Amino acid sequence: MDTVTAVRIMLAALVLWLAAAVPGAASSLADGTNAFRRGDYQTAARLLVPLAQRGDAKAQALLGFMYEYGRGVPQDFVIAAHWYRCAAEQGNPSAQYQLGLMYDKGHGVPRSALIAYTWLNLAAAGARPPERDYYVRIRDAVASKLNNAQRDEGQWLSSTWAPLR
Repeated sequence: MDTVTAVRIMLAALVLWLAAAVPGAASSLADGTNAFRRGDYQTAARLLVPLAQRGDAKAQALLGFMYEYGRGVPQDFVIAAHWYRCAAEQGNPSAQYQLGLMYDKGHGVPRSALIAYTWLNLAAAGARPPERDYYVRIRDAVASKLNNAQRDEGQWLSSTWAPLR
């Protein structure tokens, strides 16, 4: 991680910490998710930040989405990738999928078809049936960018991966 990226993440963490210090910021995931669904993104961010900071993978994944698309927070791919990674490393298939796409596009992370393939493969393996077919199609599209040795490496990385919990 370069210095600029580290500074951006530290500044974002400070902003998020300050937001969490607001009275009443602690809430349930349902409250934050409902605020997001209503389109009240500032409230969603305020409610989800403390949960994400405490390690809630669903809150982290949703916060990653909010940063990726600038919903209620400034759009920032580096911070989005950070939150997606936090959730992905805990085994959240949605975050694994989104992080894989970010690696495929090089948004907030170095572009890498191999790392994208690995995260997309994990997402497909852990997804529920409605999402699984879609995740597999996207994973296979990324796989077409890899040679056989790279696909084998991605498969090995996926098979040896274990979530942090």
